[in-house]
Amino acid sequence: MSNKVDLSLFSVGKYDKGASSLKIAIWYMVNAFVVRAPWNVFGGVKKLLLILFGAKVGTGLVIKNEVVVKFPWYFKTGKNVWLGEKCWIDNIAPVELGDNVCVSQGALLLTGNHDYKKKDFPYRNGKIKIEDGAWIGAKAVVCSGVTVHSHAILTAGSVATRDLDAYGVYQGNPAMKVRERVI
Repeated sequence: MSNKVDLSLFSVGKYDKGASSLKIAIWYMVNAFVVRAPWNVFGGVKKLLLILFGAKVGTGLVIKNEVVVKFPWYFKTGKNVWLGEKCWIDNIAPVELGDNVCVSQGALLLTGNHDYKKKDFPYRNGKIKIEDGAWIGAKAVVCSGVTVHSHAILTAGSVATRDLDAYGVYQGNPAMKVRERVI
């Protein structure tokens, strides 16, 4: 029995992609050439395409340039959500954003991960939930299975590997609570 990783054994496995291969392929093209395209400044068009591919989107969604949403059918937002330039929602599992959530420039929401304890390195995916009023700072990372509770802040460049308490301000890698958010 080998105790080394062997990526030749890797397979994406049987996780539920939520759509047919054809729908996924069409979405990849639409996403690449229209939704995440740097020339497309028309947020209404981006929002409409997300909805047509199954996203559940609240009113007041702001989508900046070069935003990536991997699988829109696994994407849900509340009202008045902001998605900053180049944020990447790598949602091979559901991502849910509450009302008045801000995901800043270059932030990563990563629902997929790998089981590093197994030599075939299989996926282990988990939902991400970001509750009302939370702010994910620029180039911050939210890992699979994490809930960012109401009005919490993940500061720029920080990495959330576990749930963040309501009204907490978190910083670092891994993110640690540094203070309470007072509004």
